[in-house]
Amino acid sequence: MGNTQKVLITGAAGFIGSHLAIRLLSEGAEVVGIDNLNDYYDVQLKKDRLARFHDHPNFTFVQASLEDRELVERTFAEHEFDTVINLAAQAGVRYSLENPRAYIDSNVVGFLNILEGCRHHKVKHLIYASSSSVYGANTKMPFSVHQNVDHPLSLYAATKKSNELMAHTYSNLFGLPTTGLRFFTVYGPWGRPDMALFLFTKAILEGKPIKVFNNGEMKRDFTFVDDIVEGIARLTHKIPEPDPQWSGDAPDPGTSYAPYKIYNIGNNSPVQLSYFIETIEKAVGKTAIKELLPLQDGDVPATFANVDDLMRDVDFKPATPIEAGIGQFVAWYKDYYGVN
Repeated sequence: MGNTQKVLITGAAGFIGSHLAIRLLSEGAEVVGIDNLNDYYDVQLKKDRLARFHDHPNFTFVQASLEDRELVERTFAEHEFDTVINLAAQAGVRYSLENPRAYIDSNVVGFLNILEGCRHHKVKHLIYASSSSVYGANTKMPFSVHQNVDHPLSLYAATKKSNELMAHTYSNLFGLPTTGLRFFTVYGPWGRPDMALFLFTKAILEGKPIKVFNNGEMKRDFTFVDDIVEGIARLTHKIPEPDPQWSGDAPDPGTSYAPYKIYNIGNNSPVQLSYFIETIEKAVGKTAIKELLPLQDGDVPATFANVDDLMRDVDFKPATPIEAGIGQFVAWYKDYYGVN
């Protein structure tokens, strides 16, 4: 990344954000991290993630919500960022059915404040987290960034789609280079407690039943966090440019006449939920007690990432096998929680 880079990471105490901060600091970047340390899940886990790099001489932490327009503006004014990587968001598909306003506040209002900061302070490149959930009702596999994604199945997905639309507007109006990253079911050490791998590992170790939706027949393109970070780190150097081939007669959703680009970052290898659970059982050394349930509102039966554009543009394809990734998570979990 080079010693001159000054990078803002929002969601720096989050799962992906904390891993990314460590990576960019190791490459010599100066990193400012924003996080509101909210209590959507265990705040201590967030603080422990931060503790891994909080004392680094090139790291500055700002505790703030992205909805706080004045504080976000002040942070941009103070630091003059080269690159902004927006990972902060209200996460979770199912929670968006219970608390929709949290998603609008963080994912829409908060993102607007980031866009405005980038616009007024001449940021060279905005990278932001979208999600595989934007594919919604699409069933043509693998999912491609060149497909239309106008049928989201949850408000969470709709907010991520809105981020892509908002980013395009700023790329068009103000020449702000923006790169949207559709992450596919990220997992690994220091992961989120509301996600399947964490929930399943905890329950199996404690001898409690796990909820298996769609009777275990769902498929997910599980992507190891180190692969996500590698993709982001490479794309920081790949500032999008207008696509000279783009045509309004046949508009390509993945590129634009503006400096705007969308990428999938996924393992390109879907795994059935039942096999995912078997792999956890092997790593933990115990059998799960399964409670079979139907597909939940807002969930999709399968995800599968086409990563051709990622491979073409930055010569990278996520490839960590599920067995290796789950093994690393279970080892971290046992160590972190002191489980024998």
